[in-house]
Amino acid sequence: MKLQTNALSRAIKFALASTATMGLTVASVQAEEADAGAENKKIEKIAVVGSRAAPRSVGDSPVPIDIIGGDDLSKAGGDDMLELLKGSVPSLNVHANPISDAASLVRPANLRGLPADSTLILLNGKRRHRSSVIAFLGGGINDGAQGPDISVIPSIALKQVEVLRDGAAAQYGSDAIAGVLNFVLKDASEGGSVSVKQGQYYEGDGDTTTVEGNIGLPFTDQGFANLSFQYKEADPTSRSVQRPDAQAFMDAGLEGVRDPAQVWGAPEINDDITLFGNVGLELTNDSQFYMFGNYSERDVKGGFYYRNPTTRPQVYGGVIRNVNGEPTRRHPTDEAQQAAWDAATPTVLVGSLDGYDQQINCPVVELQSNGLPDQAALDSLAAANCFAFNNILPAGFTPFFGGNITDTSLTIGTKGEFTDGFMKGAYYDFSGSVGRNESRYFITNTVNASMGPDTPMEFSPGKYIQLEKNFNADFSKGYDFDLAYDVNVAGGLEWKEETFEVIPGDEASFIAGPLTQQGFGIGSNGFPGFKPSQGGEFSRRSYAAYIDIETPFTEEFLMGWALRYEDYDTFGSTTNYKVTWQYHATEDLALRGSLSTGFRAPTVGQANVSNVQTNLSSGVLVDSALLPPTNPVSQLLGGSELQPEESQSYTLGAVYQSGDLFLTIDYYNIEVEDRLSQSNKIDLTLEQKAALKADGVPNVDSLAQVSFFTNDFDTTTQGVDIVANYSMDLLGGFATFSAAYNWNETEVDKFSAITGDFKVARLEKDLPQHRATYTWTQQWEDFSGFLRYNYYGEYQGVHVDYDATAIMADPSFTFDAELTYFATENISLTVGANNIFDQDAEKVVDFLEDGATELTPSNTWGGIYYETSPYGINGGFYYVKATYTF
Repeated sequence: MKLQTNALSRAIKFALASTATMGLTVASVQAEEADAGAENKKIEKIAVVGSRAAPRSVGDSPVPIDIIGGDDLSKAGGDDMLELLKGSVPSLNVHANPISDAASLVRPANLRGLPADSTLILLNGKRRHRSSVIAFLGGGINDGAQGPDISVIPSIALKQVEVLRDGAAAQYGSDAIAGVLNFVLKDASEGGSVSVKQGQYYEGDGDTTTVEGNIGLPFTDQGFANLSFQYKEADPTSRSVQRPDAQAFMDAGLEGVRDPAQVWGAPEINDDITLFGNVGLELTNDSQFYMFGNYSERDVKGGFYYRNPTTRPQVYGGVIRNVNGEPTRRHPTDEAQQAAWDAATPTVLVGSLDGYDQQINCPVVELQSNGLPDQAALDSLAAANCFAFNNILPAGFTPFFGGNITDTSLTIGTKGEFTDGFMKGAYYDFSGSVGRNESRYFITNTVNASMGPDTPMEFSPGKYIQLEKNFNADFSKGYDFDLAYDVNVAGGLEWKEETFEVIPGDEASFIAGPLTQQGFGIGSNGFPGFKPSQGGEFSRRSYAAYIDIETPFTEEFLMGWALRYEDYDTFGSTTNYKVTWQYHATEDLALRGSLSTGFRAPTVGQANVSNVQTNLSSGVLVDSALLPPTNPVSQLLGGSELQPEESQSYTLGAVYQSGDLFLTIDYYNIEVEDRLSQSNKIDLTLEQKAALKADGVPNVDSLAQVSFFTNDFDTTTQGVDIVANYSMDLLGGFATFSAAYNWNETEVDKFSAITGDFKVARLEKDLPQHRATYTWTQQWEDFSGFLRYNYYGEYQGVHVDYDATAIMADPSFTFDAELTYFATENISLTVGANNIFDQDAEKVVDFLEDGATELTPSNTWGGIYYETSPYGINGGFYYVKATYTF
């Protein structure tokens, strides 16, 4: 674990210079609020996460924690929780991932440069279940990630969010390699609010309407019931130009080509509804009952790649060739024959409706000099009882992919203090929780090519269901060992069961139709349905025991010790530790640090899922099969049973508090071994296909590429977080100046050919190494507002997940602003904008003076911007909002 001194020094100098420019710095530990009489009062921020002892101020925490209040989260244009957090936590990055299969439905996020499933998500301190969506095309760093769906949590339901920026697997178990996000629900027994917000992108699309509300109710005289809801609708966006191949077809006179043929932008979201409830009841003076949960559902629909009507393999072309005047439609028997076919005059794919043996007698349809098929040859197919998709879909087609996402959870528990017996004075917390996430997929405007003219054009490819059950028993007690104060000793037990279920799709989405042997693709093109042989439930159970001790050796010096043992019924057991310390050097300055190990268990879905994706290979669309790592095909190519990721990390930091100034600086270093991701997509040779056929593997001829999950590389991620806050009276009101800075660098220490050089480059370069935010929040009696500056360092611009498009994009910045007018005691009106100056992302295309676009290799697929832009590709977004508070 080496500290790269020069890089660290440069990062600290950059951050301090940036901070000095503003005079101050973000995500504060203390906040200043103005009450109705405009009298300011100091609010100390208290965190539950990160310690098993009594909740403490984050300034007294030996590990870095950010507290983001629920009111702060509501001060932004977006309604997606990931976008709201990104503005307050610079080490959190979120990509939009247009045209990325299921990753468009549940967006992954990255804390401290690690994948989405390396951050543990808690709700009221209890483990949150993960999503059923696996990000098969997750933008490099998130390929294959399966994390919780954070977007279902509405800001109006939250009291605060606690961000623990430190490895915590020894305290909380699997997934906490990068850190922990704890979402704390509101617990008021009275009052509430209702708001309506309407927004739109500067381009005139992406109209978004959000209605949300919260109410606190008494639950007898001794409890509360706090209820929240959110309803949202969002139109799609398009940041696209016409693809050059589609434009060429239009210029040649082909009718029916969409413009644009392929859309790059945000998906359409319909009927997005979320309900959250949080209930608490004091049973006795020493015990409480609690219950919380949610129901969420939404429909998401986005676009896929355009299917070129002359080259799309297994639908239109790319397979059949005329060799030496002899039409040949058999599968190639060797590499030489394949090469000869590739060099021959291109034709479109033609099948015989009389069967495989008659295909050789069908007319050959060659492509003409204008790029279109020979129309006379196409017209002759019917007389020979032959078929080509050019007869029914002559302009090609673009599938639309989407899903219905349903998320539910319920946690019930009791906590309190033992009043007698040998455990007298000890605190307990017994809880049970269940979480379920279901993703039901659909794909429209596509075909099952193997069914020929009888294919439907709408399919239901099936469902994924993630079900998790957790039972916890936690205990803690203070013991007097004649130190500065009591030594807190905590311990507990946990039992978990995780089930990933695959529900087969409708028969038309996966069936091998009568034209299969003639080279036509099987299943709904773009996302073939799950076959009955792929269906079923895959489960795993585990149990854990932990002990956590905090020892205050003196008033100035505190140390913490945690040890956790966890056993899984699949891959075995793991033991992890954590040591933390904090030393108050002066009244204003404290030093802190941690040393820990961690792990992330591969999910049951990652170990068992199989799927067919459409992706680019050397610039050509092909079907690629993701198979379980234990599948014979995967094992032939180097796959093996998945093992947990293991990490070692340490942090060193300082906390400075003086008056209204609060400042923290923390360095972190995280080494991850056996990191899990998708392998490179591996082209199958004819010899490998023959060997697989001999082993009885079905549908081998339809596979162009294969990938699988693998523990294939090691990484070292290091960085610096600087956060600060300063408050003062200003301009007749009260102001808070805040800023945050993150330097993050990932280096791949070891990898193999299964991973590939391009994936390594994506892990190391896709995220900006430098990020900063600077915020000025101002409050008067009748008005409040904020102005935020967001800085993004250079990053690798990637388009269509293809290495030929990659560049290093320049640093850039955006501004957000919001102004609220308190019209009455109960009504407030808000206007604001994100990316207020409409800063463009890095462009893939160059626009010429006449409005045309320059035809470059990167522009082949019609996107205007590189999709790895850290602030998205949609541009400025403005909104208005009305809120009624009671």
